[in-house]
Amino acid sequence: MLETRRLNIYASSQDIMEHFIEAQTVDVLKMAYTEMLNGCLSNPDQWEWYAIWMIELKNGTHIGELCFKGLSANGVAEIGYGISEEYQNNGYATEAVKAVLEWAFAHPKVAAVEAETDSENTASKRVLEKCGFALNGVIGEEGPRWSISKH
Repeated sequence: MLETRRLNIYASSQDIMEHFIEAQTVDVLKMAYTEMLNGCLSNPDQWEWYAIWMIELKNGTHIGELCFKGLSANGVAEIGYGISEEYQNNGYATEAVKAVLEWAFAHPKVAAVEAETDSENTASKRVLEKCGFALNGVIGEEGPRWSISKH
């Protein structure tokens, strides 16, 4: 578990992910989270790089999730994140992303972390900027690609 000043962030177990997926009402999220679980089951030695990471306030209130989309052979991990609407605009995404970046860069095989965000998603772009990401000139499926390298 990663702890910040206000948050607890942890990679989910299989049981937690299965219950979380079951509770989803948005099909695209259900499908994405199922892919993450399948990634975990296919790569149990890299569980954290495929798992749904839960973001909770210190009192246990679930406020969002984040994930990595595996770790490539060249040491690049892609990150995705989301905070529930009622908890947005409080700096929680920035706090969570900074914590998992520190965790990721502590692994010797990690060279960089990347993210994609829609050009119109001002809040997500702001999180990436605050966390030190910069546009890398690539356009991905979800929009411009951002990256940060290990310092």
